[in-house]
Amino acid sequence: MKMLINVAETVVADALRGMAAAHPELTVDVENRVIVRRDAPVAGKVGLVSGGGSGHEPLHGGFVGPGMLSAACPGEVFTSPVPDQMVRAAAAVDSGAGVLFIVKNYTGDVLNFDMAAELAEDEGIQIAKVLVDDDGAVTDSLYTAGRRGTGATLFVEKIAGAAAEEGRPLERVEALARQVNENSRSFGVALSACSTPAKGSPTFDLPPGELELGVGIHGEPGRERRAMMTSREIADFSVNAILEDMNPRNPVLVLVNGMGATPLLELYGFNAEVQRILGDRGVPVARTLVGNYVTSLDMAGASVTLCQVDEDLLRLWDAPVRTAGLRWGM
Repeated sequence: MKMLINVAETVVADALRGMAAAHPELTVDVENRVIVRRDAPVAGKVGLVSGGGSGHEPLHGGFVGPGMLSAACPGEVFTSPVPDQMVRAAAAVDSGAGVLFIVKNYTGDVLNFDMAAELAEDEGIQIAKVLVDDDGAVTDSLYTAGRRGTGATLFVEKIAGAAAEEGRPLERVEALARQVNENSRSFGVALSACSTPAKGSPTFDLPPGELELGVGIHGEPGRERRAMMTSREIADFSVNAILEDMNPRNPVLVLVNGMGATPLLELYGFNAEVQRILGDRGVPVARTLVGNYVTSLDMAGASVTLCQVDEDLLRLWDAPVRTAGLRWGM
């Protein structure tokens, strides 16, 4: 596989150096692998810290900034960050109002964030944690007990980030983050496998004429494999699988997310099919976001995430945000 890298061993550090050069509004600690908004800690504001394996960009480092995360901890590719990173991040953003850890439900992330919470509390930092487990495809997976954390992570980080920016207390920011997660479901489809820099070849075998329905963001198996389907058929399967698992009574936020290698031309076409199904099913759409936000290196494919919102959640979604990967209203 051809990759725009030097050597696999330095790919994350090289990316962090490039991020630091492109975004002076961030403090990027390349050695310790922590990305912090430069004005942190903000007096009276709850700090939001998330993180996970690299390879899912712009998640999470691309979502650090006003209106979203206070800090992010990138691990090696598809590998959890370590507790020391998380404690360092919490200390950098704590203003005395407490810190919320936003954790995707993967075993390594959960264990390391749990350990980091204990260590940070020993240092006098108040910590709350929210687990994101929105994937509706499978219950258990290769790296997960329970549902995987996928596209809803963006919704949780954005809405909780806006609430923290308003000065809401830690317990309220935590409750909103849990509400967003509980109101969200996702479903992903792979058209090709991803390739990690260390392996240099596809991480799983997916024949050219097949797709994986319900794939995870690390290439974990989904529900089933089928012969290649049309965009319309894939949308029917994906959205119906989500709606079997949730029955929205309020309008929804829609995320049509690329896995890293699918062009926007295809994603917008896929979104047209998603919107058609939601219209046919009588599900009102409040807002739609289309693009590559929670990726899997160079995987071709897409995921759909729906989040049921009330007026408060929608207002927080619309609130200004300024990060490398998401910005509006500022």
